Amino acid sequence: MEDKRLFLLDGHALVYRAHFAFITRPLINSKGINTSAVTGFVRTLWDLMVNQKPTHIAVAFDPKGGTFRHEYYPQYKANRDAQPEDITIAMKYIPEIVEAFNIPVVMVPNYEADDIIGTLAKQAEKEGYTVYMVTPDKDYAQLVSPNIYMYKPGRQGNEVEILGEKEILANWDIERVEQVIDVLGLQGDSVDNIPGIPGIGPKSAVALLKEFGSVENIIANADKLKGKQKDNVIQFADQAMLSKRLATINIESPIQFDAAKFNLDPINREKVKEIFLELEFRALAQQILGYDLTSGEPKSGQGVQQSLFGAEPQAVSDYIPPSKTDDYEIAKKNISNSPHTYHLIDTEDKIKELIMMLEKATEISFDTETTGIDAHQAELVGMSFSVKPGEGYYVPVSSDQKKAKSTVALFKGLLENPGIKKIGQNIKYDMTMMKWYGVEVEGPYYDTMITHYLCEPDLRHKLDYLTESYLDYKMVPIEDLIGKGGKNQLSMRDVAVEKVKEYACEDADLTLQLVPVLKKMMKQNELDELYTKIEEPLIRVLCDLEYEGIKIEPSFLNDYSKELEKLIIEKEKDIYKNAGVHFNISSPKQVGEVLFDRLKVPYRWKKTSSGQYSTDFDKLSELAGEHIVIDSILEYRKLFKLKSTYVDALPLMVNPKTGRVHSNFNQARAATGRLSSENPNLQNIPIKDEAGREIRKAFVPRDENHIILAADYSQIELRIIAEISNDQAMLDAFIAGNDFHKATAAKVYGVPYDEVTSEQRRNAKTVNFSITYGAGATNLSRQLGISRKDAQELIQSYFREFSGLKNYMDETVRMAREYGYVKTLLGRRRNLRDINSRNSLTASNAERVAINTPIQGTAADMIKIAMIHIHDAFKKHKFQSRMVLQVHDELVFDVYKPELEQVKVIIEDKMKNAIPDLKVPILVEMGTGNNWLEAH
Repeated sequence: MEDKRLFLLDGHALVYRAHFAFITRPLINSKGINTSAVTGFVRTLWDLMVNQKPTHIAVAFDPKGGTFRHEYYPQYKANRDAQPEDITIAMKYIPEIVEAFNIPVVMVPNYEADDIIGTLAKQAEKEGYTVYMVTPDKDYAQLVSPNIYMYKPGRQGNEVEILGEKEILANWDIERVEQVIDVLGLQGDSVDNIPGIPGIGPKSAVALLKEFGSVENIIANADKLKGKQKDNVIQFADQAMLSKRLATINIESPIQFDAAKFNLDPINREKVKEIFLELEFRALAQQILGYDLTSGEPKSGQGVQQSLFGAEPQAVSDYIPPSKTDDYEIAKKNISNSPHTYHLIDTEDKIKELIMMLEKATEISFDTETTGIDAHQAELVGMSFSVKPGEGYYVPVSSDQKKAKSTVALFKGLLENPGIKKIGQNIKYDMTMMKWYGVEVEGPYYDTMITHYLCEPDLRHKLDYLTESYLDYKMVPIEDLIGKGGKNQLSMRDVAVEKVKEYACEDADLTLQLVPVLKKMMKQNELDELYTKIEEPLIRVLCDLEYEGIKIEPSFLNDYSKELEKLIIEKEKDIYKNAGVHFNISSPKQVGEVLFDRLKVPYRWKKTSSGQYSTDFDKLSELAGEHIVIDSILEYRKLFKLKSTYVDALPLMVNPKTGRVHSNFNQARAATGRLSSENPNLQNIPIKDEAGREIRKAFVPRDENHIILAADYSQIELRIIAEISNDQAMLDAFIAGNDFHKATAAKVYGVPYDEVTSEQRRNAKTVNFSITYGAGATNLSRQLGISRKDAQELIQSYFREFSGLKNYMDETVRMAREYGYVKTLLGRRRNLRDINSRNSLTASNAERVAINTPIQGTAADMIKIAMIHIHDAFKKHKFQSRMVLQVHDELVFDVYKPELEQVKVIIEDKMKNAIPDLKVPILVEMGTGNNWLEAH
């Protein structure tokens, strides 16, 4: 008997599923197009064609506009968010791809895809077909029969789910498949805005159906129910019937199954190739077409299966789909499908030969393999190099550190040669590692992580993400070599050298392959100068700064920890006393119950998805002052965090080799361009309250011959706002040297400068830092504790006095809407994909980013330039003084005392003149002391 297998795909549902599968790490090609939805959809389609071998296939899409359900219930699906713009873009390509695969696209005006699929499924079943409805949508369960199945594609290594009658009955806990509609009618569906009956959820719906069998019978027997449930069933009987009608898939839609039209035919190779070229789908082109987008040539032995896909034969088994394997297997298949030659360089003769070859190159891709992620404590396991795509060289080094240093020393001349450009992914890490082995890796540098960050600051920048996005290539995850975190995780030194060779060479090889793509993006976005003048030289500055580290006093922190412990215990007692009950202060659930159930503090927000009160910092801060327990809990949390995050943690971070703390400064993290730090995160050490400031006492000079110097830009962002907006009133205040917040208060409140009160100045300061970053009346009223009306009047008064600033803000948003991005004074760019979103909240957030980014980004550029110039001046003068920290708008130095006066002159000059020829004066405040707090 002929095997007739029909697969009907719910197009929109699969597109949404693919888009949101990549929501935290979207795939963006070099043109800036988010290809996540298209990539995921094509992979699902290809997986299905290869592994399920349908004889017939079609893809159904929802039509534009409303459907017949809206005719009798206009609110149907009314609460759905507008379709994400990236999905709208994807929908320009996906139907084209489906048609290029010679798969029919079915769409009927006034009917949804599930109606079309339901109708076709029932018709095909009568003609002897086994039908698979390919969708993640649970509503299709009502259509399942002995020959109709739900086919739920796998995700991230999970197996495909094929659900028949048995599985549906078990999953829904019902007796007949038709009761799926009754469950939906009773409980409703918030996604589709189907109301159901209030108070009836999945469990109570099933319980009622077990007793009465259907919605109709439940309504007819409402008098047998009890309490609120009885009242609701009686009151909302019509709503329940409406809901059941809305949830019922129409299996008599105006479409006819035609087996000849739904045959699985060979794909249109040229059309598919054309679309894949446009979208830069390299791996998919290779897997499906056997075509190399890079070279423009077919890959020998990598054509596609004759029976399904036309011309060039290939075993289907050569492609392993994502849903059937884990990441490592996919990656291995990628490697085997990508011709490469990776060499193990494990003898002195091979090393000498390799160095001779590398010394002839003008650019080399370089990477290190180590025993850990902390470059200041890890040991080197090996080095990899690549100078040609598809080729790599791995040099293992001995665990004997003396021998390891001898091996590394052989590469010293190569790596310190300024005539050879070093290409790397986060090359600062490799430079730092080499520095511990006596080699100073000299630039110029081309860092793929940083160049991508400049092009797409809001996206991710790890190598696996970049290769998947721009090379359409999935790498071997490191976890498949060393395992995931925990006691059983291996060191890279424990992995077989052949495996390490493949992994390490792949890193260097793919980093090299990314360079042409990123160079094109950098040129298109006009970012080359920003990279060469700021980000590239900053790599060396940060490498040296991190290597230097800063000394801390563990004994001081240990003593302070005991003080904080006493304060925490006292605060606990206050909380219990005023709450009248003991509870776990660290439990959000218990805090919510005490505040809002026991103490009756008004709760103004929706509960969490699990039905609990939200008691995060923002929520409790808004309620500060409404009950003494809230204020005490906020203080308790602050003290607890200080103790655990800094006071107790910092002594554990002291490097045993140096006796200093070596923070890692990230160039490619904050989308505004600012640096961030981790291990430890020094950016978040509080400075506004006394308990937080105390921590800075622990940061001290290296010895008695040194002193800590802190240099801080004064009100730098406000000065930059004045510069960028060219607001004359702001410029005049800064040029006159007035207290800017006081000058603002005088203008806004209409009083003489000398008569401004402390409260007016405080309010003006809040306004200055809030309005300029897009805060509205609601936000400002909350910050100042005034009515929304008063806050609105304050904003209007502010903009009357600073009309130039208002014009700047309006013009910035207008330009962002027109061009889709904003820039800093020095050309740092931030794309704003949501600036024209139909979702008002999304668009307003993008507007705030548009206003904020040029200000924060220019401040970030300024301090980075200052760091570069100061670092160069210190090297030129061969100072013993060192820059040791960068925190927000502040630089911290460990200064050799005899150099102090000379150093102060250089620091002030380089910071004030980082960006020359500004109209607004730049003020730098400096201080010195025996610890960081004293110097502040």
